[in-house]
Amino acid sequence: MDWVVDAEENGMRLDKFLAGRQRIGSRRRASQALERGKVFLNGVEAALDDASRALATGDRVRLWVDRPGTAGRSRVAKSGRLTGDLRILFEDDALLVIDKPAGLLVVPLDDRSGEATVTEQLESYLRSRGKRRPLVVHRIDRDTSGLVLFAKTTVAQRAMKALFLARTVERVYRAVVYGCPDPPSGTWRDRLVWDRTSLVQKETHPRDPRGKDAVCHYRVLERLKAASLIEVRLVTGKRNQIRLQARLRGHTLVGERRYVYGPDTLRPIAFGRQALHAFQLTFEHPTDGRPLRFESPLPPDFQALVERLRMR
Repeated sequence: MDWVVDAEENGMRLDKFLAGRQRIGSRRRASQALERGKVFLNGVEAALDDASRALATGDRVRLWVDRPGTAGRSRVAKSGRLTGDLRILFEDDALLVIDKPAGLLVVPLDDRSGEATVTEQLESYLRSRGKRRPLVVHRIDRDTSGLVLFAKTTVAQRAMKALFLARTVERVYRAVVYGCPDPPSGTWRDRLVWDRTSLVQKETHPRDPRGKDAVCHYRVLERLKAASLIEVRLVTGKRNQIRLQARLRGHTLVGERRYVYGPDTLRPIAFGRQALHAFQLTFEHPTDGRPLRFESPLPPDFQALVERLRMR
């Protein structure tokens, strides 16, 4: 099967292109085809590391379904890399620290069961080494890039979750928001409740028994054209917390599609996802107590956005 990339698909990731309904149908199948050497881009075999490659108009993609000798191929991690831009930053007998690209789920969702996930890739990676399945410690949104922590044992998972609950794990994010928060540094405190029907976080009354406190510290790192680069340090870690708390103050994240309303987004800045990146993770190792600190540099799309918005 052969396809030619058209103008509307320009810039699309290779795995997403393959996962289209009129092609393979899911990212999981796309990943399997790439790992087994069944995909060719402009006549050259594409590997797992090419999954995130941006396609250009006119590129030719070929799926060689019955290519001989490919059925037994398996996914292999090389130099800390899994599929595409997914990387292992740290691994020992207890923990895995992952640098996740935007567009990849951390765990499977019922309504997107065919999509590739970090968990699925780690399962394959650990299985090839005769080890246990990865255990989720915390999550970030699909379209948020950056650091995610997994445990290898239930003991390590419980210990790390206890550290998160005690708020001793430091999580630092970078975000690009519309406007400029005033004052340029401070604390955001809100009472939030998760709407199970709409699957969104909502502000609620301070005395609402269903609500939970959401607290974070922010500071403006750089003023940009019509926007600002900010740093956010989480105190609590509620789902979509930063995205909603910024919105409640009139500073919607650039690229935001769920928590969007109000005059500050009438002239949106073009960006393919919410401009949010899990930049830094600091904690004590659950086994020996040694301090660990990890950083994930801003990914290319995020860095390009900042450069584009810098005031000359």
